[in-house]
Amino acid sequence: MQQDSTRVLSPVLYIPHGGGPMPLLGDPDHKDMVDFLSTIGSRIAKPSAILVISAHWEETQPTITGGEYPGLLYDYYGFPEESYTIQYPAPGHPALARDIHRVLKQSGIEARLDDRRSFDHGLFVPLKIMYPDASFPCVQLSLVSGLDPGVHIRLGQALATLRTQNVLILGSGFSFHNMRAFFSPNPDDTDTRNEAFQQWLLDTCTSTDIPAEKRQQRLIEWERAPSARYCHPREEHLIPLLVCYGCAGSPAAVVFDGKVLRKRALGLLW
Repeated sequence: MQQDSTRVLSPVLYIPHGGGPMPLLGDPDHKDMVDFLSTIGSRIAKPSAILVISAHWEETQPTITGGEYPGLLYDYYGFPEESYTIQYPAPGHPALARDIHRVLKQSGIEARLDDRRSFDHGLFVPLKIMYPDASFPCVQLSLVSGLDPGVHIRLGQALATLRTQNVLILGSGFSFHNMRAFFSPNPDDTDTRNEAFQQWLLDTCTSTDIPAEKRQQRLIEWERAPSARYCHPREEHLIPLLVCYGCAGSPAAVVFDGKVLRKRALGLLW
């Protein structure tokens, strides 16, 4: 989709959101990520609203939160009691939700509104660090079951028009998401498989020497990357990045390259 170069486009951001509520509980293995999230909000334009594509919501068709005051969905288990009393009273934005629904339909993408769905931790954990006053209205968009890369790039392309409306588009996932590796009793601080995939992803998303068509094809065929299935036994935490790329359609800048749960992870900004 061609963008009007005379307009200021709002940012598109892909971030790691960490392990469940751990970033909010003072976990030392999330310090780098928390430091990053606590400052990135002041480094980008102040949005009028936020659209979050979270790794923790999948539906058979793209689904948009349409409620005026969504609650919180504590979609994790086994954490301390205070994890289930976290508050983030950000309002919803029904008008934006309807606009997103319309934009998708105009692009030939059948979607639906869900007025009852609460915000999951892919939204409230990072945003509580980025924007602790919960003052920006939020809308959440689901992934599509099957996690087809091309489907999600096209979904992002359909959303590109939102960038002219001062909507921050936030892909909330994790560029490394192997639960067994995170909690291995003998973690390898020089995990060459983790490093290989992160470097491939960094090069693919940021290099200005890669033509747009080749960049998109590399992302669609991400399973061919070095150690791809080690880093993502299931790819739901990578897929929000593909939505972000589809929305931006250009090389990204690296805004985070650090350790989370002792594994290298990336944050990207368009």
